[in-house]
Amino acid sequence: MHLLKYIIVGAAVGYGINYITKKGPDGRSIIDDFADNAPDWFEQGKKIAEDAINSVTKTVKAGL
Repeated sequence: MHLLKYIIVGAAVGYGINYITKKGPDGRSIIDDFADNAPDWFEQGKKIAEDAINSVTKTVKAGL
């Protein structure tokens, strides 16, 4: 039973890797798009985190 589970999980992982690395009609894969957009997403995440920290700090200071 465990062997069947490992076979199914392995097939799913293999299909997932094949799907995200397959080139589309424009010649780019999902991984290529992710790698190009990652720095922008990182900067957006940093801005959201800073806003959240400032909001929490402001709330805590108002409560004191």
